[in-house]
Amino acid sequence: MIRRHRRLAAIGIGTGVMVAGVAGFGASAAYAVDPVDLEERVTVEAVMGHLQALQDIADANDGTRAIGTPGYEESGQYIEGVLREAGYEPVRQDFQATTQSVEAFSIDLLGTATTYDPATGAIDPATPERVLMEFTPSTPVDGIVDAELVAPATPLGCDAAAWDGVDATGKVAVVSRGECAFSQKSLAAGAAGAVAILVYNNEPGALNGTYGEPVDGLVPGVGLTPEEGADALAAIAEGPTLVDLTIEQTTTTVDTFNIVAETPNADDHENVVMLGAHLDSVPAGPGINDNGSGSASILEAAVQLAGSGQLDHAVRFGWWGAEEVGLVGSTEYVYSLPEEELGKIATYLNFDMVGSPNYIIGVYDADGSDTEVDPAVNIPEGSIATEKALTDYFDGIGQAHQGTNFDGRSDYQAFIDNGVPASGLFTGAEDIKTAAEAERFGGTAGEAYDPNYHAAGDDIDNISTEALGINLGAIASVTASLSNDLSAIRPGVDPTPTPTPTPTPTPTATAAPPTAAPTAAPAPGSGKGSLAATGADVSGALAAIPLAVLALGAGIVLVAVRMRRPSVTPASSVSSASSPASRDQE
Repeated sequence: MIRRHRRLAAIGIGTGVMVAGVAGFGASAAYAVDPVDLEERVTVEAVMGHLQALQDIADANDGTRAIGTPGYEESGQYIEGVLREAGYEPVRQDFQATTQSVEAFSIDLLGTATTYDPATGAIDPATPERVLMEFTPSTPVDGIVDAELVAPATPLGCDAAAWDGVDATGKVAVVSRGECAFSQKSLAAGAAGAVAILVYNNEPGALNGTYGEPVDGLVPGVGLTPEEGADALAAIAEGPTLVDLTIEQTTTTVDTFNIVAETPNADDHENVVMLGAHLDSVPAGPGINDNGSGSASILEAAVQLAGSGQLDHAVRFGWWGAEEVGLVGSTEYVYSLPEEELGKIATYLNFDMVGSPNYIIGVYDADGSDTEVDPAVNIPEGSIATEKALTDYFDGIGQAHQGTNFDGRSDYQAFIDNGVPASGLFTGAEDIKTAAEAERFGGTAGEAYDPNYHAAGDDIDNISTEALGINLGAIASVTASLSNDLSAIRPGVDPTPTPTPTPTPTPTATAAPPTAAPTAAPAPGSGKGSLAATGADVSGALAAIPLAVLALGAGIVLVAVRMRRPSVTPASSVSSASSPASRDQE
């Protein structure tokens, strides 16, 4: 059983030490922070300076900033040092993760063999997509050889009843995804005598599944495509069908951390705007775009907000650890918060890869205007208004943008699963740019948004300063606007002030009374960056933890932290858009 260690009860940042500064807008200013002024002060040059610091850290530490490495520790120290110099009191939230390294994986099924190369982490792309379950146990030392395939009486295989009347002893179970967790299917198959389990997808594509944690009774597991699952069932119906399977893996633990800081120079710490970005890289490279770009961007926004005088609403910043292995740090943070503290977060904005070299300008699509919203994904009220804050900014400057999937596959997942509105920005990872996108944003159609995604080439030269500049403008302007006025997210928090009319001159014998009504001043927020009002609903629901795969050293690395489970298990639990091998728990 995995146990979490050194977990903080909560990270409810207090007011801390006041940062000296001047608003600079005069007594007649409607709001504390001028979005245009903040946008001018959060510069590409400053952010590139932070990125160079992260590059230097990676260069001094075997080219990586992955969790559990000196490069990650030094990255954290850099963030903390810059924050303290700006007047913040950053809090480090420590947690411990369990890692799994896969040294060997091979499967010979239906006449096709798939072998994993531990030196490169690669599987022959010409073979069917067969993916190990995260936290799968090993097979026996000599592997499973010539084992017969068997299917349960009911295809989902969720419980003992599904195996009634079926002889599974010494065989490899073939079951469908759906209804229950993969771990439940594995435990049921193992209890029926099966020595391994193959789970085929119930939707197009490969099945990237996780057992959630290594527990007694699990049998080795592999995910299959729906097509190969159908072929396996057809083969079983025709007669005995054999499979060979070998898995060698080991587990260890890794100490890692999040960093959280809140603007001390604010009147309201009960209605907080939160920005977040993951700080860790993959082991293969320095991770300057993924996700030094997001981390450095919100760091400079934090520095400049500290010098912006007294804010209306506090802004909180989170640098997440262990995102690359399943959104673990952000999930750890959200789950650590008591419901009252969680309820203080009015909205969360996530910035993951905001400088891709072949970029798009993507905004997480809460309203489904550009993408199909998965009905299983919880979209809290207020998320659409958060998205609109970003899209209104881009529309205001004539910048093209498009919706990107709001499907829970980045660090906003734990927030929306717990009722916190969210949105954010994303410039693309390994997916291929279309001709229409090239026409809209420039760049090269038919190539990945980031050709160096999760690779050693994700270095300081992998950043588009053009994309970075576009996104920095949105980050600064929208952060300032929301810090000034949260009424779009939480109606009633910021009532619109009543304009003071120009006094009407008193009529005299020599001067007729004016015939024109006085001109009212425009309502605050009616210009650039203003938001349309909508509702908000913050609940305390808890969500399961997704996981992801990494290539580390000589093997695949899987990381997870055990969390409290939700009272109602969602239909699926998905993870980071920046991890193509993200895992579902059921």
